[in-house]
Amino acid sequence: MLVLGLETSCDETGLALYDSDLTGRTGLLAHALHSQIAMHREYGGVVPELASRDHIRHILPLLTQVLNMAGKTKQDINAIAYTQGPGLAGALLTGAAFANALGFALRRPVLGIHHLEGHLLSPLLSDTPPAFPFIALLVSGGHTQLMHVTGVGRYTLLGETLDDAAGEAFDKTAKLLGLSYPGGPAVSALARLGQPGLYPLPRPMLHTDNLDFSFSGLKTAVLTKVKMIGANLNDEQRANLARDFVDAVVDVLLAKSLKALRTTHTRQLVVAGGVGANTQLRDALNAAAQRHNYSVHYPDLELCTDNGAMIALAGALRLKNMRPILSDHHYAYSVKPRWPLEMTE
Repeated sequence: MLVLGLETSCDETGLALYDSDLTGRTGLLAHALHSQIAMHREYGGVVPELASRDHIRHILPLLTQVLNMAGKTKQDINAIAYTQGPGLAGALLTGAAFANALGFALRRPVLGIHHLEGHLLSPLLSDTPPAFPFIALLVSGGHTQLMHVTGVGRYTLLGETLDDAAGEAFDKTAKLLGLSYPGGPAVSALARLGQPGLYPLPRPMLHTDNLDFSFSGLKTAVLTKVKMIGANLNDEQRANLARDFVDAVVDVLLAKSLKALRTTHTRQLVVAGGVGANTQLRDALNAAAQRHNYSVHYPDLELCTDNGAMIALAGALRLKNMRPILSDHHYAYSVKPRWPLEMTE
């Protein structure tokens, strides 16, 4: 079955074709992505209306691109999967409307996919995919969650952020340090130049009994340090402060992930989402995996950010494993800007 995946939840337009008769990465016949980062950088963050309009401009050319890359035609598509939520309402509506219009024209089934389910399953596209069950650490701009995953559609929420997600804390810290949007890559790159321990920062909720997160206080602690240093914050101080911020985030994510593995007696950890590309986080998790005898799995770096490949894969697995009943005559659709992942079953 050839599944077309559409991702338009925020500031990246992603399309992909996945052949469910193949396995892993070999099933990904083609994928293409347009990023809006350059457009939004001028504003220091995503402008929802601009994001929606940009999806409209690029979604059809990207469809032509992936079809040409795969050597397929629109008539070869057997099903269409699109991101139904969570995300920006206008951006989600763009993808939903396009998917259902195309499905109506081709008389093909259309399936709404949870954005985080796409991220969670994306390591299955790697050369060394995990097997169920596993713990998933989802870390992105808007979400930080730990899930116990026992199969496609079988997700139990273990813990989540109570305020700012890790990615949001990165973006806000970047602004405080005078770095450009998006903040995650910029802060991480600067942190590699800094010395640890010069600006001690808190590890919020590190020793709590639960698996929840809180990064708002950490961001506030960075603000306090910046104010203490004053207007003469030089490059060395910025790098040292970035280093201690990244170390604090990594320490919390690592400790909570290890606790989730212990409490569920699980030996596999999956890390997905944009922050999952962070090299400091990967280094810490890889080292801990060797010490504690568990395995850790990541999506390929190009698939860490939002992309159509993860939506196509999630759609293919849903169609194969869960046999959902799809309407192929009305093509009515809705989007879910707020949608708990554990409610997708």
